Amino acid sequence: MKAFAPLPISPNQSLPAPSQAALLLDLDGTLLDIAPAPDKVIVPPSLLSDLSAVRRLVGDALAVVSGRPIAQLDALLADIPYAVAGEHGGAIRHAPGQATIRRVLPFAPAHWLVEAENLAAAMPGVMVERKHHGFVLHYRAAPSAGTPLRLALESMLASADAQFALLPALMAWEIRPVGADKGTAVDALMNRPPFTGRTPIFIGDDITDEDGMRASIAHGGLGLRVEEAFGSPQAVRDWLADSARDI
Repeated sequence: MKAFAPLPISPNQSLPAPSQAALLLDLDGTLLDIAPAPDKVIVPPSLLSDLSAVRRLVGDALAVVSGRPIAQLDALLADIPYAVAGEHGGAIRHAPGQATIRRVLPFAPAHWLVEAENLAAAMPGVMVERKHHGFVLHYRAAPSAGTPLRLALESMLASADAQFALLPALMAWEIRPVGADKGTAVDALMNRPPFTGRTPIFIGDDITDEDGMRASIAHGGLGLRVEEAFGSPQAVRDWLADSARDI
């Protein structure tokens, strides 16, 4: 029976057989190396063919679960994943060619976006990434801006109700509506074929991936952190290539 390749750092970790597994993958920091800005990421040429082979290996039960909008996932990965969840579960397409299903979530007030743009303009190296229901302030190019940005965003949220939350990410702060996260995405995916009845393996690298890891464990599966199980996104890509080598 075909088996997944051993994990690089945790080779004794017991993985389900591919015929019984559902593979749920984060994108940035997991499949792709972190870039200075979201639009600067590089998709290695071999990744798409390896993902396509792994999708066949797991009987189509392959999904990418990301904070990015689905349009960006499509631009980067084409139609390789069978299912995609974008905006931390705020939008899900369960199968190729199907309509995108959006959760009913509030939109960040327009004046918050203006304030975010003003913050970025006042702090060289900070950039705003707008999302469907919220936004992210990235400070990879300005590490010292992390604390001032957090304080400003906390003040912004203080006058609002509990519809939005401030979430830490890798050198970034995100304002996101409450009610959708990568855990709700995993739940939704696991309730639809070809994922239903399989053992999920969720792989992610960031704090925002922890909801997906917990949900995967709750479904009887695994939640793997890149740093602990693989070491790097390159090691994740190598593991996928090794797992699909016989396909």
